[in-house]
Amino acid sequence: MKHQNALITGGSKGIGYSIAKTLLDAGLNVTITSRKQEDLDAAAASLGHPEKLLAVKADARDYGQLETAVQAHLQKFSALDVVVANAGVGIFKPVQDLTLEDWHAVIDTNLTGVFYTVKATVDALSKTQGYLITISSLAGKNPFAGGAAYNASKFGLNGFTEAAMMDLRTLGIKTTQIMPGSVATYFNNHTPNEQDAWKIQPEDIAQIVQDLLEMNERALPSRVEVRPSQPRKG
Repeated sequence: MKHQNALITGGSKGIGYSIAKTLLDAGLNVTITSRKQEDLDAAAASLGHPEKLLAVKADARDYGQLETAVQAHLQKFSALDVVVANAGVGIFKPVQDLTLEDWHAVIDTNLTGVFYTVKATVDALSKTQGYLITISSLAGKNPFAGGAAYNASKFGLNGFTEAAMMDLRTLGIKTTQIMPGSVATYFNNHTPNEQDAWKIQPEDIAQIVQDLLEMNERALPSRVEVRPSQPRKG
């Protein structure tokens, strides 16, 4: 694998955690970020690889915090080859019930937060001709009742990532958006349980990330859609 140094936003739980684990096990140096220090501490203790792991408290909605995280990564690992913009939130309410705070929490994290992540990392990625991966959703093409804020953020993220891909490939940076369906994760205050067995598992998304990084450089899967192989029963 060409790429050896990764930064993952929202890396303390769920999809981000599984991506971090997979890349650490593959020998990469990994920085994870999270808004909550206690989540970072728990993830770092569980992931192991202390010589290859850096955990930095940073909110994707705060550009300054992301810049600080990137600088901490570069100070420890010298280079940045892979960025996974994974941090995301979901608040699902009828549009008439959405508060201004709800709207901004979703849009500022899921869309603006990805833009901030790209802005904070693009110089480092251009030096290594690295790889940017955004974690979007099938909700970015399939609206549903109660999903006004979330759908808006992911529709926007899909458009942003496709346009960014066209811009960034002129710098030698590859860009892919991964669009999962239902994933067994902690998203939206859910705790994974045995009823989630039919869903995509976080490690399945991590496997896709590893496969993308191992693909020949001449090929670029710019969009990866993934859904449960079988629908929910009952």
